[in-house]
Amino acid sequence: MLGCYDFCGHYEWTFEWLRQQGGESLVHAYWDQAIHGDSQRHALAWIRQQGIAGMEKYWGHTLDHEGAGYATSSSPQSFRIDMYACPSKGFLLRNGLHQYHDYCDHCIGWIGPMMKEAGFTVDHEHNHGGQCWWIMRPAAERDTVEAEKLPPEAVDVRQTEAWGKSGPIDIFHGANSAQAKRS
Repeated sequence: MLGCYDFCGHYEWTFEWLRQQGGESLVHAYWDQAIHGDSQRHALAWIRQQGIAGMEKYWGHTLDHEGAGYATSSSPQSFRIDMYACPSKGFLLRNGLHQYHDYCDHCIGWIGPMMKEAGFTVDHEHNHGGQCWWIMRPAAERDTVEAEKLPPEAVDVRQTEAWGKSGPIDIFHGANSAQAKRS
C-alpha cells in the first residue's frame, strides 16, 4: 500500500490545479470519479456486501496502515470514526504545504458519494487541523436513529483541546457530497 506521505502533497497540489483549470465542480468530479469511482472500489464492495462490518474492515485497515490517530465505534445502526491525528493533513501542516483551500473536503467528496451508492448517509465535521469525526448510518434509518451514544472508552474528538482552535468547523449532516457543507 502506498502511504499517505508518498502522495498527499501532490494530491493537494492536484486539487488546486484542477480548481484553476475548471473550478470547484471539476475538483468535486475528480473526487467522485477518480477516488470514489476508481481507486476505492474495494471499499464500496466491502460496504455493500457487509454494511457496518465492511466499514470496520476498510477503515480499520486503511487508518492503521496510514498511521492515523483515531478511534472507532460501531453499533448495528452506525459506524463512527473520531480522527484526532490525520496523517495526511498533519503532513501538510507540518511541512507548510497549502495549495488547495480546503484539503479536508476531499474525504467527504469521495466518501459521501460512496456511502450514498452503498445506501448510507453521513454526518461529518472537520476542523482544518487534522481532526474530524464521522457517523455513517443506513439512509433508511436516518431519521429514526437517536443521537449517537459513544461507549465510555471512545474518544470524541470534539472534546479535545485542539478541536475549536484550527479554524472554522465545516459541518456536513445527512450528507453525501462536498456540496452539502453547512459551515
